Amino acid sequence: MAKMGAALPVGFDDPVADSRAVFRIVLTALSRPGTTLACPCRCAAPAPFLPAAGAIGLALLDGDTPTWLDDELNTEPVRTFLRFHAGVPIATDPARAAYAFVACPAAMPPLDRFAAGSSLAPEQSTTIVVQVPSLRDGAAVTLEGPGIETTTSVRPVGLPPWFWSAWDRNHAGFPCGVDLVLTDGRDLVGLPRTTSRR
Repeated sequence: MAKMGAALPVGFDDPVADSRAVFRIVLTALSRPGTTLACPCRCAAPAPFLPAAGAIGLALLDGDTPTWLDDELNTEPVRTFLRFHAGVPIATDPARAAYAFVACPAAMPPLDRFAAGSSLAPEQSTTIVVQVPSLRDGAAVTLEGPGIETTTSVRPVGLPPWFWSAWDRNHAGFPCGVDLVLTDGRDLVGLPRTTSRR
């Protein structure tokens, strides 16, 4: 895709193939919770979007997916980038967002501020993409659930202190609840609502 000016970085080199590749890796991450996977494609999204998060946005978002951005990401360059490449409507209320992107996890809203779906329509919930400094250098958290053979561990850095207790409550509300994708800018880890702490 041709560059549209200095304020609008290019998206994918090959929009169709790259979008499909990233979409598949996100589905794989959510079906194999806790597994660290490399993002197959990146894009030159405006800061503070990291390359993998920008690629996830281009692969998942469209005109029918209202998207909430945290204060760090809610800038004119980011909004313009998402609107131009994916036609994304920007949501001002996280409870009305199909997707949410968080660049500052320490200040992210509580999980129950996002859409959890309903018993009749659990799919009408928010998928939250959270940028973290590292996926490998934090304290180990043991996970279990569908898609995990026995248990697995994740080690993200930068999640707020309340996160894991809130995650326990999110899991307890199944089939309702949010799903998360954590990314350090290169790799990603899926945390679907079916996954619990051991």
